[in-house]
Amino acid sequence: MKSLTLAIAFIGVTATASAFAQSTPAPSQQNAAPALQVAANSTAAVNAAGSWVPPYGQPTVGKTRAQVYRELVHAEQDGQLAYLNSTIYAH
Repeated sequence: MKSLTLAIAFIGVTATASAFAQSTPAPSQQNAAPALQVAANSTAAVNAAGSWVPPYGQPTVGKTRAQVYRELVHAEQDGQLAYLNSTIYAH
């Protein structure tokens, strides 16, 4: 009975160990990753390891809350929100 429990535990450990095999890539793989991107620009700046690279290597600039609020107010005044609510989001 103990040998069966040990065998099941051993199989469980080996199965879960392989799931985390790629969680920490080797330094040689990190250097090769930007070259493997399909739509990367050669002039794109090198990002920190593990950060998301947008399509075509162009950096995305975040918006401030004030900019988002101004876009919301403009969409309400322009009628874009009313149109979306009546067509796409009408259930």
